Amino acid sequence: MNVVLKLEELAMLLLGVWAFSILDYSWWWFVALFFVPDIGMLGYVVNKQIGAFSYNIFHHKGIAIGIGLLGILTGNEALQIAGIILFAHSGFDRMLGYGLKYEKGFKFTHLGEIGK
Repeated sequence: MNVVLKLEELAMLLLGVWAFSILDYSWWWFVALFFVPDIGMLGYVVNKQIGAFSYNIFHHKGIAIGIGLLGILTGNEALQIAGIILFAHSGFDRMLGYGLKYEKGFKFTHLGEIGK
C-alpha cells in the first residue's frame, strides 16, 4: 500500500486518539475497547459472505462517524466512545493494509490482496 495512504490512515487513527482524549474517560478504556471491532470477523465462522458483511459493518468509517455524531447530538457518551473507537480502529487496520472485505474471502480487500 502506498506510503501516503498509510500516513493518511495514521492521521485518522491519531484523530480518533485526540477525540477520545477530550472525553472524560480513563485511557485504559481506549486500550480495552480498541480491538472490540474485530468481533466482526466472527461472521467468517458462518461463511465468506456473512464474514465480509459483518467485518465491514464494524470497520466502516461512515458508520463510525454516524454513531459518534448520534452520540454527540443525543449527549450519549457510550455512543460517542463507540464511534471514536470504531473510527480509530478502522484507521489502524487500514494503516496495516486491512481494508474492507470482498465476499471472495478475508484476504481480498478494497486496498488490495492481503499478503501480496
